[in-house]
Amino acid sequence: MTETISDDILRAASKISAATMHEAMGKIGFLPSHLKPISPGMKICGRAFPVKGPSGCNLWLHRAIAIAEPDDVLVVDVGDDPDYGYWGDIMGTGAIARGITGLVINGCVRDQTELKEMMFPVFAVGLSIRGTEKIFEGLGSLGQPITVGQVKINHGDLILGDDDGLVSIPADKVESGIEKSIERENKEEATKKRLREGETTMGIYGWPEK
Repeated sequence: MTETISDDILRAASKISAATMHEAMGKIGFLPSHLKPISPGMKICGRAFPVKGPSGCNLWLHRAIAIAEPDDVLVVDVGDDPDYGYWGDIMGTGAIARGITGLVINGCVRDQTELKEMMFPVFAVGLSIRGTEKIFEGLGSLGQPITVGQVKINHGDLILGDDDGLVSIPADKVESGIEKSIERENKEEATKKRLREGETTMGIYGWPEK
């Protein structure tokens, strides 16, 4: 049985930065840096709901909205052509009504202003007004593993993102990741205190000068 991330663990993870989680977990789970929040300050944290559909078609995203659970993040593979507006304010409205907590897509979206105003976090390749189609005979999948960059995304994995980027952590490693992240944050605060007191990073870490 696949482990499920509890609501309490999800809330704890939401307080951690993506970079800290990535580093604390031994540099795993890095999602491609070209996936950016469409507006500064967007934060995403939830359970992955993988979606796959053909390029130029957003039908499988509509299907995903209809069956995803609260606190899911739709993680979407649209194939090799990102330059369509696969998502907009209508879909964002539907997603919020379903309790979906965000979108990560290897394509473009539109309606940036509206999505920002409704506070629906979207991480995408960029923005595009190019319209999609509904390819009813097109092949796709819902809730099945997909690969984003070099990372396999399974249904229920943690998706954590902020202005710095995105990380995905397997569900059974999230609790450990939170503990290690808190330890890392405490160590970094101690290091910053020493720097303010006049030490250097070279001295603190014991790195050779030459």
